[in-house]
Amino acid sequence: MKERTTKQLQRLEKKKAKMAAFLEIARLNDKDKEAKLQAVKQTVATIDGFNNPNDKNNIAGDNSRKRTCEKSSENICLEAYKEENTDGPELQDNTKKPRLSDSQYASLKEELRKRKKRLQAIPRLTLKAVGENATLDVGNLGKRIPIFLSDIQHLLLYSLLGHHSPYLPARWCKLEKYNKISHTVVIVLEGLSSYHFMAYESMFPHIVYNLKHRLEVITPAVYGASIIEELAAVPLTGTQSDKLIKQYGSLETALQTNGNVIKLLRSVFPMHSIKNDVKFSTKNLNENLPPTDKFCRTKLLLSLWQMVEENYPVPLKGTLAERYGSYILTKDVYEEATSTSPMFGLDCEMCLTTSNILELTRISIVDEDMNVIYDSLVKPENVITDYLTRYSGITESMLDDVTITLHDVQQRIRTLLPPNAILVGQSLNSDLHTLKMMHPYIIDTSVIFNLTGDRYRKTKLQILAREFLGENIQDKAGHCSTEDSKASMKLVKLKLANSVNYGDAVLLGDRSMRILKMETNNETKRELQKTEIKKYATSIFSHITKNKGTTAAIVGNDEVISEYSKYLTNSSLNVMDDESFAKDDQVRLVIAENNKHAVDRTSEIAMEHAFVLCHVKLNEEQLKDEQLEETFRTVNKWIHKVWQYSAINSLACVIFSGQNNTANGSCFLNIKTEISSDIVIRA
Repeated sequence: MKERTTKQLQRLEKKKAKMAAFLEIARLNDKDKEAKLQAVKQTVATIDGFNNPNDKNNIAGDNSRKRTCEKSSENICLEAYKEENTDGPELQDNTKKPRLSDSQYASLKEELRKRKKRLQAIPRLTLKAVGENATLDVGNLGKRIPIFLSDIQHLLLYSLLGHHSPYLPARWCKLEKYNKISHTVVIVLEGLSSYHFMAYESMFPHIVYNLKHRLEVITPAVYGASIIEELAAVPLTGTQSDKLIKQYGSLETALQTNGNVIKLLRSVFPMHSIKNDVKFSTKNLNENLPPTDKFCRTKLLLSLWQMVEENYPVPLKGTLAERYGSYILTKDVYEEATSTSPMFGLDCEMCLTTSNILELTRISIVDEDMNVIYDSLVKPENVITDYLTRYSGITESMLDDVTITLHDVQQRIRTLLPPNAILVGQSLNSDLHTLKMMHPYIIDTSVIFNLTGDRYRKTKLQILAREFLGENIQDKAGHCSTEDSKASMKLVKLKLANSVNYGDAVLLGDRSMRILKMETNNETKRELQKTEIKKYATSIFSHITKNKGTTAAIVGNDEVISEYSKYLTNSSLNVMDDESFAKDDQVRLVIAENNKHAVDRTSEIAMEHAFVLCHVKLNEEQLKDEQLEETFRTVNKWIHKVWQYSAINSLACVIFSGQNNTANGSCFLNIKTEISSDIVIRA
């Protein structure tokens, strides 16, 4: 072997010295982390009222830093190296740094390699912008937009199934190394809300110190629906729907035949109940479909999460309720939208007033035949400071004799619209905010049409009308609300006459926007069959346990287990009670005598299953003002106990269900890492 030159030897020695220094710094950083965790332990113990001055684990003096800054990191590394190597290598006279032997160098490289491998194996959960916006932070109160319980469901599925999950949580968070998640534990606390945590945060020290991500969640409790359904039922995907339709002919037939298919009915708006004997089928959809439509118009409706993301007013609780407190519904009670529900094009014009906001000055509504059924100028509540004529088309003289107010318009709309009406328009969120009204069925042309290929870059109505209708609108001084509402209605009717993909570069992908031909009869038929897809679901436990050897457990009292059993009774899963559960079974049902027993049993079996769901209900007595603090201390102990008995790299999820028609729920999340597991707090 060719001998190294002097310079090569010097470089090698420098590399070895740097590696030794890096490793020592890493060790010191680990010691700092341990010191901080000890400080956390002492702080939480103090909060819990268990601080013992004689505790050997207590840290005297200033716990925030374990080493001073009196010496440079280079000297620290050198001294630490000398201590660890009493018979250490001789030092170079000119650098005074240790000279490592080849064996020592190889040993350092191996230690660093193991350290890197260990760090790379740690799963990580981080929030995206949507998740950050939902964070329970006082400074974020005015801008906070909650996420949905379905978002949490998607994370739970992804933590267990990874890319095989039917839905991904990419909208609001990122989970790295999902395959390193040891198991997932969920605790549902029915009766508690985000308000309870925000108002009594100091009573939940184990949530504060162990569960890093704390978010406001729109849970079903705030609109009178079932939290168990939204956790246990996973809506069908397009692929699942295709398979079921191919096998059974329709989703309704699959519902009657396949025990794994579930029928859903979710709405945040007040709805007439749907009779149990009403059946939906592909045949009925084809019979009821208007002759001008190629698919059901309900496929174009905005979903609830789209309405929230697009800043539509919705009748939810929590921060959104405060924001929309003065808004009213377009009807007291609604009926389910169908393929024959009437559509109404709506557009408003606004002017700037002394309130420093835009107020309504004109409204136009057209029906599907382009008849103007309502068109009125409106006198704003406050004095106009800028007519914005260039955009609104409103002038001072036009409003001289106008006496109609916003209240008058609201009452007229409530009378005019039927309970299953679908509102059509371009970015209708701004119009509904101006009207201070809420409506469940919206078709937004800025969402269903797109020329940019980017869902968040909207195409203007003027451009859409020119490209698809061959019409020039908004080319005069100011917009015309009747012209705009008609243009939106024409665009929607044009899309209904073609396909769901028509005019949408996001859905079309690389296909040329210039080739917007009608889909084939087979494709159209398939779209018709999938119209009712969001009303059908499969059990989350069916998804979780489809991998051989993967099991799940549900823990709760008799009432809770009975409710979850609705999603298991007719399924093909092997379901067994707690005592009789065997290795060939897939779902374990643990009936607890009380809430404490449920938590104890969850702790005992937490590491035996890939997914453990503990659902406890707090009674009215426990939620009385005089009992709240005691209840919160108890809940805090429950959460800590389950956390302690969970494995390293497990995903912990605590859900406060929210309160009926009062306050939103919340979700607390974290992955239990090797370091954080060293925190042992007496509760």
